[in-house]
Amino acid sequence: MRIYWSYLKPSLACALVLGLSASLNGCSFSDSSASISDSTSSIISSPSSISGKSKKYQNDIADYTMAYVKSAVPGADYNSFLKGLSDIAAKEGVTNWDQDSLTYLGIGKGLKKAKVEGVAYETYKKNFAKGNAKFMSAIQDGYESEE
Repeated sequence: MRIYWSYLKPSLACALVLGLSASLNGCSFSDSSASISDSTSSIISSPSSISGKSKKYQNDIADYTMAYVKSAVPGADYNSFLKGLSDIAAKEGVTNWDQDSLTYLGIGKGLKKAKVEGVAYETYKKNFAKGNAKFMSAIQDGYESEE
């Protein structure tokens, strides 16, 4: 769709740009009518950040992982851990949580919060990811994240 800004009234042009910017997270808007087309280009090209709900889900997973690891006894039952993840996902409305990279990023953050290192970390990472290289990588990314 091509919009010809010169044919629109300034108030309508502003309303269109404001409506577009309101639908995208992390965007800025300049109210200068001379730079409306520039603002629109930057709004459309700027990336969105992780939504608040996704961040909450990831943090809930991290907190659960930390609590689980800190309270787990040797020979812990990974099925009960997975059941807990499933419960959190259901509460947050996340489907296919076991295929969602946010789950594994959260696990990595939780392992870091629990101060798990070395062989124990590698063991948890492999077991929680079920040996899947993609999920192990996401756990590593979460572990190395600054949050």
